[in-house]
Amino acid sequence: MSRDNVLPDVSSLQQELLLELRQNSARAVMLRDLISEKMGLNATDHKCLDFINQAGPVTAGQLAQLTGLTTGAVTSVIDRLEQAGYVIRDKDPNDRRRVVVKLVPERSEHVAPVFKSLMQSTLQIMGQYTDQELQFILKFIKQCNEMTLDEMKKLKEENP
Repeated sequence: MSRDNVLPDVSSLQQELLLELRQNSARAVMLRDLISEKMGLNATDHKCLDFINQAGPVTAGQLAQLTGLTTGAVTSVIDRLEQAGYVIRDKDPNDRRRVVVKLVPERSEHVAPVFKSLMQSTLQIMGQYTDQELQFILKFIKQCNEMTLDEMKKLKEENP
C-alpha cells in the first residue's frame, strides 16, 4: 500500500493519523506477543487475562462480551489460563449455580513487573497534556474501541 495515496478523499492530516493508528495497532500487537511469550501464554489468553484483571471476577459469558470472542472460545481460554495457574474457577457468591473466573493473586504479583516500565512511560507521555487534552484523547480512544467491537461483530456476521 502506497503511503502517498492511502485514501485520496481525506486530508493529508487524516491520512497521517490513519497511518499512525495502523502503526500503533501493529506495534501494540507485537508488544502484546512479546509480553505473552514472557508470560508463557498466547496473545489471546494474555489479553483475556487483562480483561479479567480489569473487570474483576467474571463469568465466561461476561468475558465473551468484554472480548468479542465466542463463549466456546472463551471456555478454551479459561481452561488454558487455569492450567497455567493464572486463574481459578469459583462459585459465584451471589448465585452458587454460576461459576466466576478469578485471578490467582500470587501469579498477578509475578506479572506486575512486566508492566511497570510500560505504565511509567505511558504516564510520562500523558503528563505532557492538559486535562482537557486528555479528555479529548480519551473520548477518541473510547470511540475507536467501540468501533473495533462493532467491526468485529460485522466480520463475524459476514458470510465467508
